[in-house]
Amino acid sequence: MVKMGNFQILNQDANSSARCGLLSTAHGEVETPAFMPVGTAGAVKGITPQQLKESGASIILANSYHLLLRPGVETVESLGGLHKFMAWDKPILTDSGGYQVFSLSSLRKVDDDGVEFNSHIDGAKVYLNAENAITIQNRLGADIIMCLDECTPYGIDTPQLKKAVERTIRWAKCAKKAHKTGEQMLFAIVQGSLNKELRTYCACELVKLDFDGYAIGGLSVGEGYDNMIKTVTHTTQVLPKDKPRYLMGVGKPIDIIAAVKAGVDMFDCVLPTRNGRNAFAFTENGPVRLRNSDLINDPEPIEAGCDCYCCKNFSRAAIRHFFNCGEMLGPILASVHNLRFYQRLMAKIRKAIERNEFGNW
Repeated sequence: MVKMGNFQILNQDANSSARCGLLSTAHGEVETPAFMPVGTAGAVKGITPQQLKESGASIILANSYHLLLRPGVETVESLGGLHKFMAWDKPILTDSGGYQVFSLSSLRKVDDDGVEFNSHIDGAKVYLNAENAITIQNRLGADIIMCLDECTPYGIDTPQLKKAVERTIRWAKCAKKAHKTGEQMLFAIVQGSLNKELRTYCACELVKLDFDGYAIGGLSVGEGYDNMIKTVTHTTQVLPKDKPRYLMGVGKPIDIIAAVKAGVDMFDCVLPTRNGRNAFAFTENGPVRLRNSDLINDPEPIEAGCDCYCCKNFSRAAIRHFFNCGEMLGPILASVHNLRFYQRLMAKIRKAIERNEFGNW
C-alpha cells in the first residue's frame, strides 16, 4: 500500500495502469475507481439522497455555476452549506463553471481575466474568474473543488487552443493563490483537446503547482471513442502517480473501463439518470428500451441478478406501463436501476484490480 497525503494507492494492476485507491475527504472516504452521480443544481434528478446511498454512491457532484444562479451562494450558506442543503453527509465535488464556458458558448464572453455570462435563466450578467470561482466553492463547502478552466470545442484551431491552454494554466495559478480552505481539496484541469504536445505542456505546468488532484477535461465533446482514449492514455502518463486522476463528463461503461485501464480514478456523467428518464436501462447484456412493445407482458426485472430496489420489486412490463402512461415512477425506477448498475460496475472493476485480474476481466 502506498500512502500519499489524502490519496492512497491500494492495488496496482500488473498488466495495465489500472489501480485501486482510497481518497480521504472531510466527509468520508471514497474507494476508487469511483463514479460520481451528477446533481447539477443540488439534486440528482428524481432521486433522493437515501436512494443514492442505497445505490452505493460514495461521492456526488454539484455545479457551482448553476448554484450561483439559483438559489445563490448566500442562500446555501445560510442554510448550513451544501451538504446540509443537499441532505448528503458524504463527499461532494463541485465543478467551477468551466464546462459552461463550452456548453453556454452563445451566452458568454471570455478573455484572459475571466468569463462574463448572460444567465440562461433571466439574462442577468454573471461574471466568473479564477478567484471568485474558488471563493464561491469555498463558501458552498464541497470536499473537492475545481479550478476554473477554458473547455474548448472539438476541432478548434491550434492558435485558439493554445490560448485556451495558457488561460487554463494562468487561472490555475490564480486559483491556487485564492484557495483558503484547508479541508477542501483543489483539483486542476488539464486541457489541450487532442493535441498531445499541448496536453503534456498543460499537465506539466499544473503539476509544478502541486494540486491535490488532476482532472482531464475537454473530452467527450465530439472527438470519438478512439481519439478520447488515446488522449486519456497519453495524459495520465504525464500526471503524478500519487495523485487522483479525474476524467470529467465521461460515462459510457466502455469508456469507463478503457479509462480505468489507462489509470483514471474518478468519473462523472449524467447518463445513468438522463438515460433512465428516457426509458433506457443499462444491463450487462446491453441496453433495454423500456417503452418497447415486446415488454408488454414481460414479468422479468430489468436485469436478472441486480439487487436494486427497482429490480427486486418491479417487472419490465410494469415499468413499461409507467413510462407509456406518463407516470413519474417509470423514470425514477429506471434511474434507480441505472445508478445501481454503475456502482456495481465500479465495484467489479475494483475487485478485478484487487485480484490482479482486470486485464482478463
